[in-house]
Amino acid sequence: MRTSNYFISTLKEAPSDAEIVSHKLMMRAGLIKRLAGGIYTWMPIGLRILRKVENIVREEMDRAGAIELSMPAVQPAELWQESGRWDKYGPELLRLKDRHQRDFVIGPTHEEVITDVVRKEVKSYRQLPLHFYQVQMKFRDEIRPRFGVMRGREFLMKDGYSFHTCFEDLQREYRNMFDTYSRIFSRMGLKFRAVAADTGSIGGTGSHEFHVLADSGEDALAYCPNSDYAANVELAEALAPSAPRGSAKAPMAKVATPDKIRCEDVAAFLEAPLSQTVKAIAIMRTLDEATAVQFAMILLRGDHDLNEIKAQKIVGDFRFARDDEIVEGLGCKPGYIGPVGIGDIPVFADRSVATMSDFICGANEAGFHLTGVNFGRDVPEPAAVADLRNVVAGDPSPDGKGTLELCRGIEVGHIFQLRRKYAEALKCSFLDVNGQSQTMEMGCYGIGVSRIVGAAIEQNHDERGIVFPRAIAPFEVCIVPMGYTKSESVKAATDKLYADLKTAGIDVLLDDRNERPGVMFADMELIGIPHRVVVGERGLGEGKLEYKGRTDSEAEMVPLEAIGAFLKAKLCAA
Repeated sequence: MRTSNYFISTLKEAPSDAEIVSHKLMMRAGLIKRLAGGIYTWMPIGLRILRKVENIVREEMDRAGAIELSMPAVQPAELWQESGRWDKYGPELLRLKDRHQRDFVIGPTHEEVITDVVRKEVKSYRQLPLHFYQVQMKFRDEIRPRFGVMRGREFLMKDGYSFHTCFEDLQREYRNMFDTYSRIFSRMGLKFRAVAADTGSIGGTGSHEFHVLADSGEDALAYCPNSDYAANVELAEALAPSAPRGSAKAPMAKVATPDKIRCEDVAAFLEAPLSQTVKAIAIMRTLDEATAVQFAMILLRGDHDLNEIKAQKIVGDFRFARDDEIVEGLGCKPGYIGPVGIGDIPVFADRSVATMSDFICGANEAGFHLTGVNFGRDVPEPAAVADLRNVVAGDPSPDGKGTLELCRGIEVGHIFQLRRKYAEALKCSFLDVNGQSQTMEMGCYGIGVSRIVGAAIEQNHDERGIVFPRAIAPFEVCIVPMGYTKSESVKAATDKLYADLKTAGIDVLLDDRNERPGVMFADMELIGIPHRVVVGERGLGEGKLEYKGRTDSEAEMVPLEAIGAFLKAKLCAA
């Protein structure tokens, strides 16, 4: 490709609304142009990157035995009502009416549609297993689209769905997809981790997320350096302390703690370890009747944070109590509440709290806390003890092979064992070998194709711009001639090199613009092309060309006749 026959539109400064590195660099490099909040036009150079990502995904999905199809983006509401998600999905689901006032949605995902296809087409166990996938633009009406393509409203996604006669076969395909996704991200040259995850609104029983590792990642991940254990912090188990609860050694005492409402401030004021304090969180539980709520309390160690997903599984649906509800329930304003003397209010304690003795907690009186508090003596044993907190660095790994460390990641893929959630709701069944009707088992497998581009940039950039891995770079090599329109020798050597590289199957961009060298160098670095060759009269006079890798600190001179083999070796090494 020649720049004279292409379209490159770079900016010196990112737009003011660009917040994170990938958003800023994608706008500056001209990969995308904003149309509306969370909606972008993919410009030619951005589309090349997107298509390279998409092609790797498609090649590996085909290799894994999945079958590509294309489903409608516009879906009838009846399917979503049948599955029960019409009411549950929330405002992110863009709903519309056609000219006949019939309800439709713009699909954010396609579980209902593919299940409808399979229930109409598949009747016998002989037709299973099946795995269909598509690569399609989706739409989710995010309340606050931000970070460019990382949290946009319209996005390109690969979504796949498998159907099975039994759970064992679903597990086989789940492992197949785990391996397939690992190959996909490895081929792209990305540093990533697969982590156990919560199934969330999709549902099901088993789930893994695939995260591109980046300091700017929204998700916190826990992993053990000594083993394969890795999980999203939302799911990572915090093991119970190995040591039993110590015996009470101090009497309970009420102490004044004026204006000290945070555990950190209380611990500092009392000159006690933060780990000796107990944090009380007032909540309102939703009872079975759905309309009734119950005031309750969750206890955490002062240096730990609540994991709401874990708590929901133990406590049930809940919300945090309002200030007026706390005053009504405990007769005390927030900041000084605790479990002592609260009657029959249910108390849910984290495992680490349950083994504490002589701890510090709120006295349920403004300006006071209690020290020397012990379960059994001063306060009843909790109604339930469970893992309710986020893990922290240094916690023992759940697999017993070391301690946990934390990192941050950007979710780019997610696989689920859906089991029978959608198949039962939409009556997707088959006749088994005995002629009996059975409900199908399902799996679901998603990759954020457009999100990968942003995640790759978050992981690979420097002060000059993007540093794309070779597999997904817009071009593998750029040729930058010095005086292309002024020097016949430079033009001849450049044209020959360009033709030779194209013949060798190398994806090459020739910058034949009549621009200053600094402008061309800056643009090629900004858009992230991995390898650069400079053709100049001085070098040609010595029979050499200048080569510089995108991350190299210094350029090197390469003999003209060896440049083809040199570049091939570089590309193979990458």
